[in-house]
Amino acid sequence: MKRNKRIVCTVTNDLNYDQRMIRICTSLTEAGYDVTLVGFKRKNSKPIIPRPFKQVRLSIIAEQGKIMYFHYWLNLFFFLMFRKVDILCAIDLDTIMPVYYASRLRNKKRVYDAHEIFTDLKEVISRPAVHKMWLWIAGHTVPNFPVGYTIGECYAEDFKKRYGVSYGIVRNATILKPVTIPAKPDRFVLYQGAVNVGRCFEQLIPAMKLVNAPLVVCGAGNFYEQAVALMHEHKLENKITFKGYVPPADLSNYTINAWVGITLFEDTSLSNRLSLANRFFDYMHYGVPQLCIKYPEYERVNEQFEIACLIEDTSPASIAAALNKLLTDEAYYNRLQANCLKAREKYCWQEEAKTLVSIYDRL
Repeated sequence: MKRNKRIVCTVTNDLNYDQRMIRICTSLTEAGYDVTLVGFKRKNSKPIIPRPFKQVRLSIIAEQGKIMYFHYWLNLFFFLMFRKVDILCAIDLDTIMPVYYASRLRNKKRVYDAHEIFTDLKEVISRPAVHKMWLWIAGHTVPNFPVGYTIGECYAEDFKKRYGVSYGIVRNATILKPVTIPAKPDRFVLYQGAVNVGRCFEQLIPAMKLVNAPLVVCGAGNFYEQAVALMHEHKLENKITFKGYVPPADLSNYTINAWVGITLFEDTSLSNRLSLANRFFDYMHYGVPQLCIKYPEYERVNEQFEIACLIEDTSPASIAAALNKLLTDEAYYNRLQANCLKAREKYCWQEEAKTLVSIYDRL
């Protein structure tokens, strides 16, 4: 079916590295929609990687804080007011205000894509004034976005309870592709994703003293410098390697060659406890068993397909014990690896994209 409706999706991150948005915009384009993804340009932004959909970067005068948001929201609002568009999609709460007001003033359809429970992120709830501001924004806007989707059942239930909206579920699942698991003579542990507050680096890094394998960290974020400092503090320079941002095309090479993947979140916010991370599916699709925190979404998948070693707490001792089990118990490891290859058939982007497209089609 040829749709040709014009969709603009709005984010506040680097367009080159957001694998979820790349998948979403590509699938909508393949379904016949005319899609534009809008973000902002940082001083160190690399040239935009060509994609099947349009990409636009707007200028900003600051890269963090209230000035950044004010200037970007203003630029984004005017961009949306004069762009030829049929549907406006806000990605998370940090772009919802300009989308909301532009869609109201222009009488356009609007969609909310909720990657997070934004008001319950640790970096938000730890600052009372900031928390109060985002709570107001959410209460003011989200109930007026009756159409939307989020990444898991737990998030959908929370949005229904808070705002009275019934959102679809579009998981961050990886695209299903043929995979051949290579020999892995040099076993290493991999963390891929944002190096942010609440991702357990304070516990993972000292735990590596007790683990007979190196750790490779692919990603950057608001805790990157602190994580590197922790590595030096514990004198683990020869055991931990920080790669910074790694383009998706290169990241897959690290993932498929990893022995164990890491998916850990501190129990410091509801957003963390109810999460279902992209990397959880990336490891699954490359047949990589993982160390994972025992939160509801991960436990739900693991009950169907045992693909991860779930731990109750994130103390260095618990992390080290679980990693050592995955590194040394061959029978256990092989069972998890075989289950990964079964689970990926169900939890894949080809299935999630059907739900995504149906949500936009109903508009």
